[in-house]
Amino acid sequence: MQIALQSPSSADSPEPVRIGAVHFDKVTLNGALDAVERLVEEGEGGYVVTPNVDHVVLAHRRPGLAGVYQQASLSLADGQPILWMARLLGSPLPEKVSGSDLLAPLMGLAARRGWRVFLFGASPEVSAQAEANLRHANPWLRIVGRDSSWWDPSDPDSSRPVVEAIRRSGADLVVVALGCPKQEFWMARHAALVQPAVAIGLGASLDFAAGAVRRAPRWMADSGLEWAYRLSREPRRLAYRYLVRDAQIVPLFLAALVRRYVTGPFLARRVGAAAPTNA
Repeated sequence: MQIALQSPSSADSPEPVRIGAVHFDKVTLNGALDAVERLVEEGEGGYVVTPNVDHVVLAHRRPGLAGVYQQASLSLADGQPILWMARLLGSPLPEKVSGSDLLAPLMGLAARRGWRVFLFGASPEVSAQAEANLRHANPWLRIVGRDSSWWDPSDPDSSRPVVEAIRRSGADLVVVALGCPKQEFWMARHAALVQPAVAIGLGASLDFAAGAVRRAPRWMADSGLEWAYRLSREPRRLAYRYLVRDAQIVPLFLAALVRRYVTGPFLARRVGAAAPTNA
């Protein structure tokens, strides 16, 4: 299920921005909260993705992942480089809306609206600490369940216990913190099974909420250098991702530029020239 966005930022150009196989909706942080609220209140389920540069590259490389992003109810731009690329494509996004920035205000909204929240992902220790910290910040927050079980995408039965736990809990919102692309595949395969709950993929947000992983300083995140900070903290795990794999965003972005400024106008001129005129 996809929602019709109603935001001042999208009034002039409501069409999302597309980079590679991934689209990005034109919403601010407040607009994203409004959109999630509409999804929850409509009671028809759905799922929310927060793609960044690495996700765009993975969607190009992984069969089926592109379709998962296309079917998302809401797609939020996680990362300053995405905003830069959108601006160069002539279709700017109003604001970076990363999963880690979204979690705290989303839990505040859930507390005010009385939503039941289920946490899925991270280790048991991290999940428990994240719950404690989120409850401390929002005393009225209703976290109705947590699950840290391993999901095997090749085993259809491996996710049955967590799906049943989510359904029993009556959750309105499921925070899925499995990392990309695992969380995206999980949401696409199970969104209908946990309906009317809305699933939202927030990656490492529970690790941040628990204090298990330190976030980059705000100035680095706003300068597009969050990747450098994370690389300095976990070089062995992240070196290939940031220095090799994510470099593939360059040809994907150049292809988007060609479609925007060369192929599109050329085809438009050809169609206009071929159109019959009234004598």
